Amino acid sequence: MNTAQNNQSAELGAFVLRVSLGVLFLAHGLMKVFVFTIPGTVGFFQSLGYPAIFAYLTMLGEIGGGLLLIAGVYTRWIALALVPLMIGATLVHISNGWVFSNNGGGWEFPVLWTVLLGVQALLGNGAFALRIPGLTAAPKARIA
Repeated sequence: MNTAQNNQSAELGAFVLRVSLGVLFLAHGLMKVFVFTIPGTVGFFQSLGYPAIFAYLTMLGEIGGGLLLIAGVYTRWIALALVPLMIGATLVHISNGWVFSNNGGGWEFPVLWTVLLGVQALLGNGAFALRIPGLTAAPKARIA
């Protein structure tokens, strides 16, 4: 495989990861709004000892971050901004053991999401990212 094919594969891989993460975050955020309801989500966060604002910030982060990841806008920064949410989710689930099939859900998936967000931050936008003049940075010249 030549360099051009490797670059294209990497761009497509970053795209698939970005959209997958975005869809998962969007689904989780919307689940908190429409299934658990906003008051239910706030109540759950408060039952864990977190202030109510954390529930709102989590829903906003998951929905907004998911949409921005899907679109490919500021992908590196959005991925990094979502890491604290996943660290918080890990802390909530850590006492339930490793596997997520444990009662209350284990910590394996929040840790995996955290790692995948780090990988996405390293990879960047990938292919098919939305380019908004003035909002997204211009591509840098590559040195051959």
